[in-house]
Amino acid sequence: MSCYFRHLKEIFAEAGIEATRENRTQLDEAFHKVVGIDYKDCPAAWRKIKLETAGDARKRRDFIARLRQALD
Repeated sequence: MSCYFRHLKEIFAEAGIEATRENRTQLDEAFHKVVGIDYKDCPAAWRKIKLETAGDARKRRDFIARLRQALD
């Protein structure tokens, strides 16, 4: 679970999210929801997260906004 979290420190910081042991499952489920991948398919979720957060600042901001919304 959440094997890709170590790569998302900047995303967490930009989103104002603190990843803790207590909220890891909730965050993991939210990431899967945002990218439209079935929960617990971490490799597929990580591939999609990379596509949506790398290179294009607008796509990255949109991804972060959707992540925040998924956590509400």
